[in-house]
Amino acid sequence: MTSTPTGSGNLTLEELNRLIDKREIDTVIVAFADMQGRLVGKRVAARLFREDVAEHGAEACNYLLAVDVENNTVGGYDISSWETGYGDMVLVPDFDTLRHIPWLPGSALVMADLRTPDAAPVTVSPREILKAQIARLAEKGLVPFVGTELEFIVFDDSFRAAWAKGYRELTPASDYNIDYALLASTRMEPLLRDIRLGMEGAGMYCEGVKGECNFGQQEIAFRYAEALATCDNHTIYKNGAKEIADAHGKSLTFMAKYNEREGNSCHIHLSVRGTDGSPVMADGKGMSKLMEHWIAGLLHTMREMTLFFAPNINSYKRYVEGSFAPTAVAWGMDNRTCALRVVGHGHGLRVENRVPGGDVNPYLAVAAIIAGGLYGIENSLELEPMLVGNGYTSDKPRVPATLRDAADLFAASDIARDAFGGEVVAHYLNNARIEQRAYDAAITDWERVRGFERL
Repeated sequence: MTSTPTGSGNLTLEELNRLIDKREIDTVIVAFADMQGRLVGKRVAARLFREDVAEHGAEACNYLLAVDVENNTVGGYDISSWETGYGDMVLVPDFDTLRHIPWLPGSALVMADLRTPDAAPVTVSPREILKAQIARLAEKGLVPFVGTELEFIVFDDSFRAAWAKGYRELTPASDYNIDYALLASTRMEPLLRDIRLGMEGAGMYCEGVKGECNFGQQEIAFRYAEALATCDNHTIYKNGAKEIADAHGKSLTFMAKYNEREGNSCHIHLSVRGTDGSPVMADGKGMSKLMEHWIAGLLHTMREMTLFFAPNINSYKRYVEGSFAPTAVAWGMDNRTCALRVVGHGHGLRVENRVPGGDVNPYLAVAAIIAGGLYGIENSLELEPMLVGNGYTSDKPRVPATLRDAADLFAASDIARDAFGGEVVAHYLNNARIEQRAYDAAITDWERVRGFERL
């Protein structure tokens, strides 16, 4: 693969038009994140984008926000059904997100906001859910800044070969624990470098890469930014990393728990500042009262918001004691055994939420963090003493153990309904219930191995 061109990667509409005239861009991808956090949309001929889509948007079926992981249409959604005729929604380009996609020749990409045909926001869209919470913060003169730390496991098998094997007996790209190790990670460097440079060429600020504990596991980190930009970048990066791996004849997974070793986490760092850039979470001596209320709100709402941090059946397999994935709903200073870890100082003083895994939808998770923090501020919640020591052996409340438990807590949450609205709660509860029913009906390899002959 070739590396990316130099430059920031971000484009103005005028710059895009010049590149179209020079025949350097022939395709514009108009995309959004679906319920599962996947990048979906359509590729548009550059000339049509300039003549029509840039001003009027593109159409897509609204069932894209009402399907399961297999893209099957399923029942129970108000937005889309046979009874409503599976109508269209409009993808309206957000030109602040326009950028090169250097690993796809001749391509640019723009993220879209979703609108109904009569121009109303599609309220159950993940991006719209996050924007609503950002607006609530803005009413208090606060701006959220976010960084996501997304882990993945690299395999020497291609995606199609992995599919053909049923994702069994794959060859990880290292043979042993490579946490911070350089030698074994160097074998992956051609792929990792292309991912890093590709994302730089798409307008992201890549900080670097490090090995993680599972075989073939890596984490590529990006500079924090305002919340919406970070979630857009996260979604583009996650999709792009798979595309680049595919071009290398390799595969990678972000699933929360691929095997019985360490899972893929997605720690989310979030701080808020004043609209003037002031570090309102710090008061010169440490945490401000606002930050104390914020953390207290996160703790108070953690269990009922977990559905937005851990949206899949597999998400809950991460929560194993002694695994660096949290089980205790507690906070601590630089304590990796807690769900909430406080780190940094001044502008960098922030809370790291360690509950989400690599399968998280970043828009929903960040929206839930903001909603929880706002609940703490609006109700002046007092912060409990920090946990000192091992959270795994503490008497603190536990993160929900299953998707079913998390869905029940979300369903009963008045805080979630007040923050997101009943339509959003019902929509994502339906998604969880459908996944749970599908899992409950499945026969697993574990059952066959234990029961085929011996039971």
